Amino acid sequence: MRSNTHKDTGPEIRVRKLLHSLGYRFRLHRTDLPGKPDIVLPKSKLVIFVNGCFWHQHPGCPKASIPKTNIEFWKSKFQANRKRDIKNQIQLTEQGWQVVVIWECQTSDKEKLTKLLELYLK
Repeated sequence: MRSNTHKDTGPEIRVRKLLHSLGYRFRLHRTDLPGKPDIVLPKSKLVIFVNGCFWHQHPGCPKASIPKTNIEFWKSKFQANRKRDIKNQIQLTEQGWQVVVIWECQTSDKEKLTKLLELYLK
């Protein structure tokens, strides 16, 4: 687990490149915001979390399987991750931010990702 990074992941970089190509400027991993959002667009008052399907247990995604060994540990870990995500999203919303969660599996299709982002950025 130590080798898993929380910054500059492949899906996150794909979202950042797309936003940049669309002309948006943003900040990364602002530590003064709950949950340290991956991407922050201050002018739009929008934060984007790019979540890994496995670590954040994307519902219905085949990548969100639970390992066969040490099942209780993994269930507890994933439950804590989801609780933390919800808490951070609530805090950000209360502070006036719009929160967008993009799942790892959504970053592979550039056209669909562009449409998704444009829904929130208009």
